[in-house]
Amino acid sequence: MEEHFYQCPYCWEEVSILLDTSIDENSFIEDCEVCCNPLEFTVKFINRELINFEVQQFQ
Repeated sequence: MEEHFYQCPYCWEEVSILLDTSIDENSFIEDCEVCCNPLEFTVKFINRELINFEVQQFQ
């Protein structure tokens, strides 16, 4: 697992999330820990190194 920090697109707070480095590509929805709004995450790892991280409002 790897901790990654991002800025919530709803409340603009800096929040951290744990990412599973053993999964090469993943998309999932989780609520912001601060404002509880739903967020859609898209992550990509190559050799357990984070290559792409995107977070956006879930619609």
